Parts: sequence; structure tokens; C-alpha cells
Amino acid sequence: MMDDQDMLYKKEHGIATITMNRPDRKNALSPALFQGIFNAIDDAAGDDEVRVIIITGTGDSFCSGADVKAMARGELQRRPERPENVEPVRRAPFAMQFQECPKPIIAALNGVAVGVGLDLALSCDIRIASDKARFTVGYVRRGMVPAAGSAYWLPRLLGVDKALKLILTSEMIDAEEAERIGLVTMVVPRNELESAALELAEAIAKNPILAVQAAKHAVYEGLKQDLETSLEYTMNIRQKLLGTEDYNESANAFVEKREPSFGEK
Repeated sequence: MMDDQDMLYKKEHGIATITMNRPDRKNALSPALFQGIFNAIDDAAGDDEVRVIIITGTGDSFCSGADVKAMARGELQRRPERPENVEPVRRAPFAMQFQECPKPIIAALNGVAVGVGLDLALSCDIRIASDKARFTVGYVRRGMVPAAGSAYWLPRLLGVDKALKLILTSEMIDAEEAERIGLVTMVVPRNELESAALELAEAIAKNPILAVQAAKHAVYEGLKQDLETSLEYTMNIRQKLLGTEDYNESANAFVEKREPSFGEK
């Protein structure tokens, strides 16, 4: 999807992999890279063959933040343009776009994630970190406020006090600490990161796609609902899923003591 190779994008066996490919710039978000990620998520969201998305980086960094030179020119403040050959799901900043994407998104954090790079990771549904990865919010130290997702996600993941500690000090934490406080889902040795992300993606992809997508949506809707509303909402989804071929296949496979074969889209 990108001719300049700032981003690599492939789709294999139901898994779309987005790889930020600016190792010389520690995968800093240039306008082209930002646009490329945006387009790739739109493409994967609309592709019936894609069931799970992985986003990662090359080199020793996941994403070191915004490209400072591009920011100085004001280029990153422009809204991503709609590509002619992609019909977007909805036009929104990537934090909203990732949440609204029906496909689960896994961040494979190969290295440092700073500022908007951390926002990018936090916007993913699941985060697997290399044991060499490090993290910092970083905005306050630069005289700025976190405005691309971390001010929203960190209090929900860590609690208000730990979130404020990270935000107000701009401290750098390692992968072990990030896992301890709940910033990342799990930590694996660096040479096992790709296989761990693929293994998780494959485990998700084996499940019925309608149920996977409905469950993701229910979780994010539940963050905005009280308990009674959430229970009613998920019960309504359950009733709809009871009428699907995948539900029937799951029930039959259980009775017949075999692995189910899901195919409904």
C-alpha cells in the first residue's frame, strides 16, 4: 500500500501484519507512515478474509513518537486523506479508529514506545512486549499534554495514581515493570516476539469471527455503560449469535466431540 517502504503490509492466513519500517528514525511517525497505518487498518477492517491484525516495528524501536522535523513543519497536524481505492470504516484519529475496527489488534512491541508511539500501542486491544521494550509517555517533559489516547487509557489500565505518576514524571519504564503495573499484557524474549504474536493471533482467528467481533465491541461499549445496561446489551448480542451457523457448528462439534469448523463472516 506504500511505495516508499516506510510501512510494510501483508495479509496471510487471516492475519494482517502492519510493520513500521523506518529503523533509521526509530520508526518515528512521519506523515507517510501515519497515513499508511491509517489506510492499512481501514483495508484490514473491510477485508472479510482478515480476522486479526498485528502491528509492530523493525529495528530496536516500536515507535519513538512523532517525527520532530515533520511536526515542526506542521505536517502531522493534517488529517489523513482518504485514499481513492479504500473505503474507510469511519474517519477518526487512530485511537478511535483502532477501537472501532471490528478486528482485534495486537501490538507486538519490539522496542521503545514513546509519546504518540505509546498512544499507538495503548490503542491496540492486546500488547505483547519484547523483554527489551521500554515505555514513556514523554509529553509533559516536552511541554505538552498527552492528547492522542494515553490520558484516556492509562487511568483505565493502571488506576489514576499510577497513570499520573507516569504522565507527570515522563519516566521511562522497562518491560518487566510495564507488565507488573498492567501496561502490557505479557512479556516474551525478544527472539520469541514474532512467534508469540502470531500464536496469539492464530488462536483468536480460530474462533468464530462474528463472536470475536461482537465480544470486542461489547467490551468497549461496556466501558461506557453501567452494569445493567451492559448486561442487557450483551444479552441482546447473545440472542443474535444463537441464530448463526457458527453457533450451531460449535454446539454440534461439542456434542460430536470434534474440533469445530467455523466459516461464517
